[in-house]
Amino acid sequence: MTEPERQLTVPDYEPGGALRFAWAEGFRIEVDASDGEVVIRANSAGLVSLAQHCLTLAQAAVPAGSHLHLTDSVELEPGSGDLIIERASEQD
Repeated sequence: MTEPERQLTVPDYEPGGALRFAWAEGFRIEVDASDGEVVIRANSAGLVSLAQHCLTLAQAAVPAGSHLHLTDSVELEPGSGDLIIERASEQD
């Protein structure tokens, strides 16, 4: 059985404005960094949220260095540590 097609909402970035990030209801995201590996474990809503966040940062008008800081026990499951997703310059 095939999954139904999913459409994501990516809030438009207005130059000079704040980034707006959309969260899927019921998201759970956990990060584990050990032995030189990073594992991001998430339920379906968490993966959709991460996809939306990455697409938000990928918009052409978003400046390099813009980032999203996901915090242990706030957006991330307890014990995860923090995770920063940052937009690099096109030359990086």
